[in-house]
Amino acid sequence: MNKSVSGPRPSVVLVHGNFVDGSGWKGVYKILTRDGYPVSIVQNPTVSLADDVAVPRRAIGAQSGPVILVGHSYGGAVISEAGNDPKVAALVFITAFAPDKGESVQTLIGNPPPGAGPPILPPQDGFLSLDRSKFAASFAADVDADEAEFMAASQVPAGVESLSGAVTTPAWRTKPSWYLVATADKMIPPPAQQSMAKRAGATVTEAEGSHSIFVSKPDVVASFIEQAAASVSASK
Repeated sequence: MNKSVSGPRPSVVLVHGNFVDGSGWKGVYKILTRDGYPVSIVQNPTVSLADDVAVPRRAIGAQSGPVILVGHSYGGAVISEAGNDPKVAALVFITAFAPDKGESVQTLIGNPPPGAGPPILPPQDGFLSLDRSKFAASFAADVDADEAEFMAASQVPAGVESLSGAVTTPAWRTKPSWYLVATADKMIPPPAQQSMAKRAGATVTEAEGSHSIFVSKPDVVASFIEQAAASVSASK
C-alpha cells in the first residue's frame, strides 16, 4: 500500500478514450483498490464530447470526498471539461489529449505528416473505427498479442462528433495536473504529448510503452496516479 497518503484516500475516477471501453482499466483498478483507493470506472458512449463529459460528472457527483480524475487518450479531452467540478482535486493525463479553450481532438491532431496518423478508417454512419489489421501495431504494440487482437475485434466505434467537440473551460488551467508520456505511442506522438503537458503546467513522467500503456503496464500507471493522489493529500 502507498504509505505516503495518510488518512482517507481520495476517490479515483477513470475515463477511457475512443475505440476502447472501461474494461481496459482492470489492471489499474486492481492495484488502486488493493492500495485502498475507492475507484469508479466510467463507460463513455463516445458519441459526442458533451455526452461523454456528462458520464464522469455523474461519477464525480457520487463521491463523498476529493476526486483524482484520470483520462486516457480522448479521455483527456473529457476530463479537461469534466474536471471543473469542485470535487476534482487533480487531473491525471495518461498519454492523453489536453485541449485548451476552443480546441478539440480534431484540431489537436491537425495535419500529421504522411503515414504518421493513426489508421482511422473512413466514417460509417457518423462513426469511426481503426483498421483491425493495424490496430495492434498502432494502438497496443506492447500488449499481449491475443489481448490486442481481442481489443481490435471489440473496439467501440467513435462518433465523429466526439473528435470535433471543443473544450469550453479547460480544468487544467486551474487544477493541478500530472501527465504520463508513453514514449513508444504510435497514436499520439510523444512530442505532442510533451507539448500539451508543458502547456498545462503538468508534472510529467515518461515511461516506455504504447498508447495502451494503461493495459500493458498497469503498475506504472497506477503508481503515477498514486503519486498525484499523494501530492494532493500532502498539500492540504
